[in-house]
Amino acid sequence: MKQRDVVILGSTGSIGTQALDLVRANPDRFRVVGLTAGGGRADLLEQQVAEFGPAFSGVGEEASVEAASMACDVVLNGITGAVGLRPTLAALEAGSTLALANKESLIIGGPLVRDLARPGQIVPVDSEHSAIAQSLRAGSRGEVRRLVLTASGGPFRGRTRAELDDVTPDQALAHPNFAMGRVITTNSATLVNKGLEVIEAHLLFDVPFDRIDVVVHPQQLIHSMVEFVDGAVVAQLGLPTMLVPISLGLGWPDRVPDAETPIDWTKAADWRFEPLDDEVFPAVRLARRAGEAGGTAPAVYNAANEECVEAFHAGGLRFGQVAETIAGVLDRHGVPSEEKLTVDDVLAADTWARAEARRMIRGDLTAP
Repeated sequence: MKQRDVVILGSTGSIGTQALDLVRANPDRFRVVGLTAGGGRADLLEQQVAEFGPAFSGVGEEASVEAASMACDVVLNGITGAVGLRPTLAALEAGSTLALANKESLIIGGPLVRDLARPGQIVPVDSEHSAIAQSLRAGSRGEVRRLVLTASGGPFRGRTRAELDDVTPDQALAHPNFAMGRVITTNSATLVNKGLEVIEAHLLFDVPFDRIDVVVHPQQLIHSMVEFVDGAVVAQLGLPTMLVPISLGLGWPDRVPDAETPIDWTKAADWRFEPLDDEVFPAVRLARRAGEAGGTAPAVYNAANEECVEAFHAGGLRFGQVAETIAGVLDRHGVPSEEKLTVDDVLAADTWARAEARRMIRGDLTAP
């Protein structure tokens, strides 16, 4: 395999540091040519630059856009949040393979991202979508009946709505399987993350929303499944880590040997599947609503949630109010425009939704 030049956006975060672990273990396969970060861990970025010697490094959104525009084989977008949109578009315009961990950029950019991407240019790094991409190798797209995304259920699986009112930020960050950043871990607790993944699956694989299901699988050993028209179900299994999806993002379609430890089949284990409780966790239902509406509605959903996460961790919003606030902002957003979407439209909707969410969190429910 030819050595690939790699740019890593968000290099000091969970995805970025694991990607660099894989590069470190496979210097004959990957070479880092660009590194960027958000600025929260400047000392770690300095260490990474000293070790890997990239041609470009920087901090912030503009640095990430510049890095994503570099001549390279793969851009890994490991940024969290809507700020990842412009770097995603830059990588696609440059013609690089985009290993996409920043789901928000696809979700809010929607047709902007899809229209710019050539076939096969985007390789999903979310574990669920990587699992689907791997499972799709078992048949043609025309043979797919249904996609099934698995969810851990988060730390509050099995609780009632009343039991969620008083949960604390620390409890929300206690994910049962994965170690992730604050926003993604909180999104996993509210199941907003799974809602975003439903929209992402629709955009990545062009499958209608009514053929995308979510099932709770607490052990997270099955990362997602594809049901084919003959009734066969093909699933991708592995330990609940991100190493395989990241390695495939960097090396697609080739696999990186020993990227992860296989499951130990000599040990007995129980695997469980449960239906998603839409009443207690309405975030997935709200995401379907936003995704089906299209236009700027997914951007509104995402932006309102990001504001809610900040307010929840600052003590200004109860856990159970997160989905309520997102629903309220979507209600105020109304029907998206039928006009062709632009980057300015997305960014304007993002700004509006954040302001609207903050107003609702403050209790200002008067008309805009």
